[in-house]
Amino acid sequence: MPFKFAPDPTAGLVMSFFDNRGIIDVDRVADAFRMTKGQLAETAGLGTATISKSDRKTSPRTQARVTEMLEIIQRVLDWAGGEAQAMAWYRSQPIPALDGRTAEALVKSGQAGAVRDYLDHMALGGFA
Repeated sequence: MPFKFAPDPTAGLVMSFFDNRGIIDVDRVADAFRMTKGQLAETAGLGTATISKSDRKTSPRTQARVTEMLEIIQRVLDWAGGEAQAMAWYRSQPIPALDGRTAEALVKSGQAGAVRDYLDHMALGGFA
């Protein structure tokens, strides 16, 4: 059975992973996508120690990268067909308009904004 990201259907994907301190719970993110912490770190472009050590999980860099990843996945979730498909798109689908790079590669290199711009373009009916 697929993981349901938010018990409240009006809550967004990103919001569903915040803890009571307003911090993304990276352990829950890894569990939700059925990844090891190492796989999550690789997917977000972070070192394994960054995801494994409690003081680094809350660092601004870690929080920003995981948030960017979740925001992009949230944006493609409906048309991708579900959680697993959205993650598969994020990790492996080359984006022709962005030099054939994947969303994952762009987020890893600090270019999440380019992916968001591309998705905005597509949402307005633009060509890929």
